[in-house]
Parts: sequence; structure tokens; C-alpha cells
Amino acid sequence: MTDWKEILRYEFLGNTVSEYLLALGILLFGFIFKTVLSKILSGLMYRFVKRFSKEDDFLPEFRRLLLHPLEVLLFLVFLYLAFQVLDYPLESSQLRKSDPFLKTFMFRTYQVFVIVALAWVFMRFVDFIGLIFRYRAERTTSKLDDQLVPFFKDFTKVMIVIFAFLVMLGAVFEVNVAGLVAGLGVGGLALAFAAKESLENLLASFTIFLDHPFVVGDLVEVGGITGTIEKIGFRSTRIRTLDKTFVTVPNKFMIDKPLNNLTLRTFRRVNFDITLTYDTKSEQLRAITTDLQEFIDKHPNTNQDGVVRFQTLADSSKNILVLYFVESMDWTEYVNIKEEVAYKIIEIVEKHGAEFAYPTQTLYLQRQAGGHAPASQLKNSYVGSDTDIK
Repeated sequence: MTDWKEILRYEFLGNTVSEYLLALGILLFGFIFKTVLSKILSGLMYRFVKRFSKEDDFLPEFRRLLLHPLEVLLFLVFLYLAFQVLDYPLESSQLRKSDPFLKTFMFRTYQVFVIVALAWVFMRFVDFIGLIFRYRAERTTSKLDDQLVPFFKDFTKVMIVIFAFLVMLGAVFEVNVAGLVAGLGVGGLALAFAAKESLENLLASFTIFLDHPFVVGDLVEVGGITGTIEKIGFRSTRIRTLDKTFVTVPNKFMIDKPLNNLTLRTFRRVNFDITLTYDTKSEQLRAITTDLQEFIDKHPNTNQDGVVRFQTLADSSKNILVLYFVESMDWTEYVNIKEEVAYKIIEIVEKHGAEFAYPTQTLYLQRQAGGHAPASQLKNSYVGSDTDIK
């Protein structure tokens, strides 16, 4: 028994064996129970947050986001408690220049990990707040909040990173942060020039949020790109094109180029010509235009501004102008209505015995004097039959 007491009182590097064992026990306790303690702590934090929110139960999501960073932070706390048992400086003010490099390095490394862990916890908490506001935004008709939520979530996380970095410089490395920020006034010009494009895109993002040329979910056409806005970020806007590709466009490009917000259109216009052969009689033309005009006017998904008129005597066809507006911004419905009108046009033309003109070639053959090789002349035309040879 005496031998064990002597062993426990044995000193090594300024600490007894019993102190080392106690420190090790604290570390083992923290490592084993960090998950359980993190769940308890996250539950208490969620109960506090729940006081300010009447949303549904988000505890599983809250724990999913904060459990791992809280585990790391709690283990660092137990590491702190373990070193408190030992003869080791606990505050940065206790460190002296004469201290061994390893001791100083280890303690400052620990401080860095604590600051990073705290920043991680705050960033995950911001993710959870963003989750709640996104849930609220999905239940509103406005699309503006759909783009503001991710924007301010990312902005807050960037501010947390910057603040953590400044705290790290000041508290760990004893840098004069105020002097550093003031000194950026001189070097800031060079930095701003180097980051010119990034700053322009950042300012463009604020312009987008203030001016509202488009919001998330809008169908836009800009710089030859047509697609649906999926996300507006600090630097770029993400667009899902009509062929389902994912395009990332700098925000500066979005405000510098002419932008057509197709979602803000009240109607979709359809404009084309019906080409009929020259065999079509005037009575047939009148009947076709009258029937088609009546069909478009009575269609439930077109407005009253549709126009069907016999418009042009072309070189080889009689052209009827068809112009109407579809009262739907949905692409699928728009295409279905165009198809319905196209079928009706074919039905009306066939009903009145007319024929569509289509491109053919008419070949004229003429014998030269003396009955030798023929000379040929090609002429493009629109006729109602296949190639004729005359």
C-alpha cells in the first residue's frame, strides 16, 4: 500500500503521477460522454430557441447541425479541465517569452482550436436559423424572401469567420487588431485592385437585392442564356437552363447585360404564317381565317387580342398571318396550347379543301435550235404537289 502511495506521489516534469492520472481520467470521461453531454446541451439550447419561435419541432435538425461541433467544443473544455490539474499556464497572460517553445506552441494551438470550434458552433446555429426562415419563406407567396434567406445566411457566416479570425489574431498572437485595420487603409487600395472583380460582383449582388430585377424562381434571358433562377449569392447567380444544365453567372454580368425577365410577361406571344397554295380560292381563305379567328377568340387560354388575317401574296404562296397570346407562363402549358392550335389549323384547312404550300422545284426544259442538248432553268416555288417537269 505504501508503494502505491509513493508511486502516486512520484513527480515527473513538475507534476505527480496522481495528477497525471486525474488529468487522464478527465480526458477519458470527456471522450466517452461527449456525445451524451452534447445531446443534453443541444436540447437545452433548443428549448431556449423554442421560446422565440412557434414553428414545428426542429429538434432533430437542430441536433444534426450542432451535435458534432458541440462534441468538439466539449472535448476541448475537458482538455482545459485536465490541464488545470497539471502545473501548466492557463491564460495567455501567464505565458512568458522565456517559456519553452513547445509549451507556448501547444497552448496557442489549443486557443486556436477553441476559437475555431466556437465559430463552428455559431455557423451551425446560423444554418439552423436559416432553416427556420426558409421554412417560413416556403409558406409565403413572395419569392423575395426565398432569395434573401440564403443571402443573409451566407453573409452572417462570412462575418463570423472574419470576427473569429480577428479574435484569433488579437487574443492568440497578440496582434494589434485596431492598428491592423487602420493600416489596411494604405494597403487596401492594392487589395481592392487585386479583388476588383470580386468586389464588383459583391456590389452587383446588393444591386440585385435592392432593385429586384429578378427573384429566385423567375425565368430570365440574359446574354444568350435562358433559364430559371435557382440561387443568388454574393458573387454569382445560378441558373437552371431549359435543357436542365446548371450555369453559374457572375452578378456583374447579370446587371450589365440587357435582361429579359420572362416571368414578368403577362402573356406569351405566338406569331407565324400559314402558307397556302395559289390554288386556294378567296372563299376558302375567308372561311379559313374566320374559323381560325373564332377558335382562337373562344379558346380559354388565349386573350382577345388574337389576329388571323390574309396578309401577303408571296412569290409562290398565299400567306395568312396568325398572331395570338397565351395566358400562361408555364412552359408545358404554353407548348400544349400551341400544339392544340396547330392541330386545329390543319383541321380547318383540310375542312375547306385547301392545301398547304411547301418548297419544291419546278424544272423547265427547252430544246435549243437544231434539236441538241436541252437547256434547263431551275425555279424555287411553293406548290401543292411534288416536282413537276414541263
